[in-house]
Amino acid sequence: MDATAVSYETGSVTSRDGTVIGYRRFGTGPAVVLMHGSLMTCHNFMRLGAALSGNFTVYLPDRRGRGMSGPYGPDFTLQRAAEDVQALMERTGARNVFGLSAGAIPILHWALTCPKGYRIAVYEPPLPVHGLAFSPVAWLPRYEQEMAQARLAAALVTIAKGTKDSRLIEALPRAVIVPLMSVALRAQAQRADGDVTLNDLIPTMGKDARLVVDAAGLISASIAVQAEVQLLGGSKSAGYFKDALDALHAAIPHARRVELRRLGHLAADNDGHPDRVAHALADFFTNDHPSPGSG
Repeated sequence: MDATAVSYETGSVTSRDGTVIGYRRFGTGPAVVLMHGSLMTCHNFMRLGAALSGNFTVYLPDRRGRGMSGPYGPDFTLQRAAEDVQALMERTGARNVFGLSAGAIPILHWALTCPKGYRIAVYEPPLPVHGLAFSPVAWLPRYEQEMAQARLAAALVTIAKGTKDSRLIEALPRAVIVPLMSVALRAQAQRADGDVTLNDLIPTMGKDARLVVDAAGLISASIAVQAEVQLLGGSKSAGYFKDALDALHAAIPHARRVELRRLGHLAADNDGHPDRVAHALADFFTNDHPSPGSG
């Protein structure tokens, strides 16, 4: 379905610290909140939302620092981001919520204290795993230096190499890829189909990296989660995402683990395979599934 063909209403909710969180709303049925990942806005989930809108009222929020939502503010932390989730769940009345990548981290933090009766699906949150040498945010110091120098293309290359999102970018030398990225950013700014460009979103990556840093103990703490949980991932994603899902599954033994064959980290995005992600979400949000090991 063409995402631009879907009509929607807009709304907003005020988080605990006074920050406005804006969202798009469309569809019919029980409410579901879909939280986008890094370098994205709610627009990136329009196809995912459209695939669910026949059976759900879909809420697509812009996370802080972009689009319809207010700025991060001086005291932004993982707790603040979790308060944004709380505000959205209260306003919408949703019992179903999905988060991709960094957008899943505040949901998991919120889930530590939410009661039973919710269904939470997360797709590859980049959580640090105790005992593993790899850090999902090892790229942060170089990124911060390049941002201080207003070198957006170089910062984006640092993100792409550090997050291991593209084997091609990992393989190419920086001297080759940075000029190409600069050209690509200018072109994207001219044809952006949403209201926000990549140039606007690159500065938000530092805040997402800080969410990861704040979440250092989140996996072990997740033993407290009482909600029903679905852990989603793609078979083609980088290994550290699978390591985090393995660790989460060990901490939340009642969670349901689903791997989508031939898909990668950005499957839920408009340019990925959102129809397949939507199918997995609709099944989880609609049907009862026995806990692993039962029956």
